[in-house]
Amino acid sequence: MDITKLCDRHTSVVGLQWGDEGKGKIVDILSEHFDLAVRWNGGSNAGHSVHVGDQKYAFHLIPSAILRPQCVSVLANGVVIDPVQLIREIDALQQRGIAIENNLKISSQAHVVMPYHSRQDKLAEEKLGDKKIGTTARGIGPCYADKASRHFAVRMADLIEPDRLQNRLSHIVPEKNAIFGALFGSEPMAWQAILDEYIPLGQRLKPFVCNTTALLHRSMAGAKKVLFEGANATLLDLDHGTFPFVTSSNCGTGVCVGTGVPPQAIGRVLGVVKAYSSRVGGGPFPTEQENAIGEKIRQRGREFGTTTGRPRRCGWLDLVAVRYAASVTGATGLCIMLLDVLSTFDEIKVCVKYATPDGASDEFPADAVELSRAKPIYHSLPGWRHDLGSARHAAALPDEAKAYIGYIEEFVGVPVQMVSVGPGRDETLVLV
Repeated sequence: MDITKLCDRHTSVVGLQWGDEGKGKIVDILSEHFDLAVRWNGGSNAGHSVHVGDQKYAFHLIPSAILRPQCVSVLANGVVIDPVQLIREIDALQQRGIAIENNLKISSQAHVVMPYHSRQDKLAEEKLGDKKIGTTARGIGPCYADKASRHFAVRMADLIEPDRLQNRLSHIVPEKNAIFGALFGSEPMAWQAILDEYIPLGQRLKPFVCNTTALLHRSMAGAKKVLFEGANATLLDLDHGTFPFVTSSNCGTGVCVGTGVPPQAIGRVLGVVKAYSSRVGGGPFPTEQENAIGEKIRQRGREFGTTTGRPRRCGWLDLVAVRYAASVTGATGLCIMLLDVLSTFDEIKVCVKYATPDGASDEFPADAVELSRAKPIYHSLPGWRHDLGSARHAAALPDEAKAYIGYIEEFVGVPVQMVSVGPGRDETLVLV
């Protein structure tokens, strides 16, 4: 059970559900054996938690690998960066003695989340009323929309050059004011005030900004090993998730676009999945348990958002969804997280098919309307009443837990290579 067997090539870590699977812990553990760790999508709407001893760290933008001094953390071009949040994280880490001066790199091509993005996020959600998508209101979607439109975009290369930033804001903000006034009746913003606030932020971040695509290609050519850290998860992927209840980036499939690294360079894809299912915000969730079972999972799993603090919706593991996500991402191995949460259940259910208006189906529909019509068809497995926290190798797990892992592996068709039985680094079992 040697962790280095999972660290012999460039590796991508992706979530296979609706997020919050525990990707940060896997990245933290693996990063000890990598030279660079790269965040490639999303923004401060993500939340990765890492426990080191009695210390807990929460990351929203900075890769979890920042706790490893030998590993350079990279925010690549596919990330949208809120400078206020990023500097807040930098300051918090420095106050806790974590050196980042030479360990953090930010892409000059990454787009910047500006104050009008979060304003638009909040106003648009309010206007939707009971049809809310469930955004975190951090401005992520509007920033990606401006990236696609190009006309309103601000990139890190603009943020760190005051003249360029002034040129961008003096044109963008008046147009935003006209749009917001017409749509929401909101008060106008002053572009000069935003400029005055954001010039110092840009100067603070300027030493970290570089061409990260070139950095990654140089590093790979120099035999450095790279770990890619996905944010959010595959079922929230803009193209392949439960649209429209998704995030605004390709969080399951966008690693190459978000970094500039070609697909053949990535030799391993680890798909992270909880031993059950959870979801934050709106959208269909076939296996949701709005009952004592769901509440028990929520409390045992401490299922409250790292970013928002919102209680997560909880339910049984949806293997149809996991198998779909594994196929879309090309997962070569599975990491099953929070297995200990299911201890004390006498019976554990997993969804193996859907009952639909057209009959039973084992295909996952990446469409919210279709998925909302699907009812889970369950397979039951025996539970266990053993505390798993003391297990340090697979042989120490109860037979029922081994059978549960084996069933997941066989159904998804991808080998289980790591299992987590607690929040600590040492509470992670390697199965290779």
